[in-house]
Amino acid sequence: MKILIQNALGESVSLLRNLQNHPEDLHTIEAVIRLLTRCFDQKGKVVIFGNGGSMADAMHFAEELTGRFNQNRQALPAIALSDPAFLTCTANDFGYEEVFARGVEAYVNQGDLVIGLSTSGNSENVFRALSKAQSAGAFTFCLLGKDGGKLRGFCDYEIVVPSQDTARIQEIHMLVLHVIIAGVEKLLLEG
Repeated sequence: MKILIQNALGESVSLLRNLQNHPEDLHTIEAVIRLLTRCFDQKGKVVIFGNGGSMADAMHFAEELTGRFNQNRQALPAIALSDPAFLTCTANDFGYEEVFARGVEAYVNQGDLVIGLSTSGNSENVFRALSKAQSAGAFTFCLLGKDGGKLRGFCDYEIVVPSQDTARIQEIHMLVLHVIIAGVEKLLLEG
């Protein structure tokens, strides 16, 4: 058991160090922070989605923007495409591949930011939604895992967590999302 614990913690630390020492990823995070801040300044919004645990991460991100993260501030417009009635209706009527694309069609405008989470990089419903977002003139950001899958290189911005372990990928995704929120708060409150 001790080895299992040490291995899990060790891989997480290794992935975190990899991110910390990868200038391109750090530049991407800063660029997304600045883009999202500008989006909010221009009365735009962020829409985020993913499957399974990635949906939970999307919901967590949205609630910390609409609610509170580190500082008391104005609520920021963030939508996680996670409503069960919407998802099941859309899946039933159009197919599960379309659930997020329909949400993007309903909510996204030119200049908004759309974030897709996929630990494999191969989620068809995430791909279709990001494609729809690009057609609407929105900016796109992907948080991916493994080798990035078919989504690698598709979005305006991306970070690929090079691991085969879904849990470790999701941990890094959530950390990146938290850093983005902290950066947005800093820019909005301090300029």
